[in-house]
Amino acid sequence: MLIYLVAGARPNFMKIAPIVRALQAQDALTYKIIHTGQHYDREMNDVFFEELGIPQPDVFMAAGGGSHAQQTAKIMLGFEELCQNERPAAVLVVGDVNSTLACSIVAKKLNIPVAHVEAGLRSGDMAMPEEINRLVTDSISDWFFVTEPSAVEHLRREGKPEAAIHYVGHVMVDNVLYQADKLSHADTTAFETSAWKAQQEGRRYGVVTLHRPSNVDDPETFTRIAGALKEIAADLPLIFPVHPRTRANVEKFGIDLGPNITLAGPQAYMAFLNLWKDAAVVLTDSGGLQEETTALGVPCITVRENTERPVTVDEGSNVLAGTDPAAILLETRKVLRGEGKLGRRPHLWDGRAAERIVGILARGLDGQ
Repeated sequence: MLIYLVAGARPNFMKIAPIVRALQAQDALTYKIIHTGQHYDREMNDVFFEELGIPQPDVFMAAGGGSHAQQTAKIMLGFEELCQNERPAAVLVVGDVNSTLACSIVAKKLNIPVAHVEAGLRSGDMAMPEEINRLVTDSISDWFFVTEPSAVEHLRREGKPEAAIHYVGHVMVDNVLYQADKLSHADTTAFETSAWKAQQEGRRYGVVTLHRPSNVDDPETFTRIAGALKEIAADLPLIFPVHPRTRANVEKFGIDLGPNITLAGPQAYMAFLNLWKDAAVVLTDSGGLQEETTALGVPCITVRENTERPVTVDEGSNVLAGTDPAAILLETRKVLRGEGKLGRRPHLWDGRAAERIVGILARGLDGQ
């Protein structure tokens, strides 16, 4: 029985990698990796897939670019042709990108079952394209693979059948534990930021990532956040791998980050993990990084007004600070004084989520 594993952007591959490794360890299901090409990423080369422990994609659709509507339409057209030529037993999608939405709709209209990994997450913020993608994908999925209790409750409230909801843990955690173990045996000297890290000579440092349009596309909001970061950097060296759109806005809005914030380019996965895993604090608006820091117990300050990953706040090492500079400073200083929350790794975030997913799919497809 053939399963299509859909990925469109670099974080998607982090999520399907543990599923690929779990599929390779059994013989009930076969798979093909479908790269929609939603994002072009120079870092996604042979080394990238080798680090993940998975093969190159079986299909590259090159459907990226354009507006949300144009991109979604191109992905749908390409994926429909693919599914008609070789009908899979199921389509597995991850996360909340446009590829997730587009391929789910195509599969469902062709009566191919859909499995959604990271189902049920909700921010309540309909201004986020990702929130729309989550809601639509979950409205038509057949298997809901859930990472945290809040997602189970959302799906129940939306009327999803109990038998279709599976609390399995988190494949992103599977991956970060796998990569952290590999990193412990790796030569890290060639990483772009290793020299900067070595220069800290055992001193504490912080890591920043910002890319949400609500934070970096509005000059007033971005200026306020930058002011807080600049003040933090007076006491704690910060390194900021900058998203291309964020960098363009730094220049466009004349954002002054001061001399104690080091700007770096976008980082490959292992290089970035090597940087943030030893940080005193991570300041971010990334959903995935909220979870990864919780998995490794690294203090995280989330610069957003909401989160679709509340378990990282309720149980993990994450604090939701919002975008008010005073709150960002308050929460960061708590961490630096040793008064920040310790947190713990949530239930089933044990590195075996992918095994559970594959087992459930194999039993479900065998029974059809």
